[in-house]
Amino acid sequence: MSSSDAAPLQPAPLDAVDQKILTELIADSRLSNAALAQRVGVAPSTALLRTRQLQERGVIEGFTTRLSLSTIGRTVQALIAVKLRVHDREQIDAFTTKIPQLSGVLSMFHVSGVTDYLIHVAVASTDDLRDWVLDNLATDDAVAHTETTLVFVQHMGQSSPLE
Repeated sequence: MSSSDAAPLQPAPLDAVDQKILTELIADSRLSNAALAQRVGVAPSTALLRTRQLQERGVIEGFTTRLSLSTIGRTVQALIAVKLRVHDREQIDAFTTKIPQLSGVLSMFHVSGVTDYLIHVAVASTDDLRDWVLDNLATDDAVAHTETTLVFVQHMGQSSPLE
């Protein structure tokens, strides 16, 4: 069954304890279970059980590590708008499978409007960015047009989606 055939997801009902757990984990996903329990005001066993249930229900999809891109030599970030040549399901599926796996790709968004996809990449230099676009997009038969925008500064949101 493809993702388009799946039944629409219903929002997961979240009680006050679930919301407190999520708020704390969004602020610091490295909290120990004991610290999480203390901040939420529940027993450690309850915090652990609730966190596991949130994961099993798909509310928590995973935990991530955010890197300082400049310290690992990825000082150039860009958003690349991509317009596909043909909207053939096989080409779309191949494109959406291939691109997120490429080195330097931080995220990819399927969007509405003139642009079909936005790709957020981080590379070492503008030469590397040019080569990345040429090697991975300009030579792809599915791609009709790209437009690259350099990112000067990235500001991360601090609010919780629960607010």
